Amino acid sequence: MNTKILMTFSSLFLAIMGLTISFLPNEIINYLDIESNIITILFIKILGALYMAFAILNWMARGTLFGGIYNRPITMGNLMHFGVGAIALIKIAPNSANYSEIIIPLTGIYIIFALFYLYIFKTNPISVKRTSNSK
Repeated sequence: MNTKILMTFSSLFLAIMGLTISFLPNEIINYLDIESNIITILFIKILGALYMAFAILNWMARGTLFGGIYNRPITMGNLMHFGVGAIALIKIAPNSANYSEIIIPLTGIYIIFALFYLYIFKTNPISVKRTSNSK
């Protein structure tokens, strides 16, 4: 599996989520009909920072070898984030009719990323065969 593509897509997804959450906290609070106060805004901004941190981590590690023992902490962090996130989204999906336009696509994305990171965690990287011209 080409992990560079996965890492690039996950970093872009996380960056979009992080930037949106960081720069539009009041709009998100109003859309979700949550009580707006300083603590709510603070927690939403911190959540955006976490998304952006994961995005930059994945972006900077995208060219390295993944699988087996290689980059296991990064793989496990992503698997934990997307796996637990997918489970949480699956649990609330039946009760979220008001926000189904957000929950359903987000659930699908989280499940897909969780499965890919689980696959990377369970498999060893494929060794690249050298051609006769390279040393």
